[in-house]
Amino acid sequence: MRKKVIAGNWKMNKTLAEANQFVDDVVGKVPDDDNVEAIVCAPFPFLPSLVEKTKGSKLKVGAQTMHYEESGAFTGEVSPVMLKDLGVTHAVIGHSERRAYFAETDETVNKKVHAAFKHDLTPIVCVGETLEQREANHTMDHIENQVRKGLEGLSDEQVADTIIAYEPIWAIGTGKTASSEDANEVCTHIRNVIKDMTSEDIAEKVVIQYGGSVKPANVDELLATSDIDGALVGGASLEADSFLTLVEAGTK
Repeated sequence: MRKKVIAGNWKMNKTLAEANQFVDDVVGKVPDDDNVEAIVCAPFPFLPSLVEKTKGSKLKVGAQTMHYEESGAFTGEVSPVMLKDLGVTHAVIGHSERRAYFAETDETVNKKVHAAFKHDLTPIVCVGETLEQREANHTMDHIENQVRKGLEGLSDEQVADTIIAYEPIWAIGTGKTASSEDANEVCTHIRNVIKDMTSEDIAEKVVIQYGGSVKPANVDELLATSDIDGALVGGASLEADSFLTLVEAGTK
């Protein structure tokens, strides 16, 4: 049985005081259940404080991106070495907003995934299609291409430890959500692609999240499907009560 992974992606939100208050409100209430994992992916300036506050708790702290190099002349960037040194455990890689606004590509995503594993960070690799691609019936081909290029060159063990987040771009922050059937269909396709790349055993171990206007009202239905193993959540992860409700759904 695959564990459920609920990851909150705060994006560019909150002040340090608000971030600290969120963790104070959440940290002692995360279910003590090995079948669910709760992660908060916060802006870089907050990471040291949040890592310190979550020590010894069930709540993990992730970054929203990272560079693939360990150091160098990359003004404004943060390396996997820095994140690991802080105590960060996860890194979101290839979010559609990073691809759209900051020129990330499948190739840079792949470099970042390799760098994450080199430094013992768990990558949350995002894939997803635009509304135009969905309406043109290109969803499955596009997602397969992103998965194959993003995971290229990984060992089977690394693939098994990768978290894939399927986020249809047309559903992020729009209030629109793919139906549970449509979302699960794509997640099943992702698992089949991984099976083709590795083996059925490895594919069955991979955690595949859904993201795109996930909220307490629809999370149970999404998590009840065969191949959705959690959620990468934006707006609904910003409030402590909402986030805890989403995490609790992973225990059912």
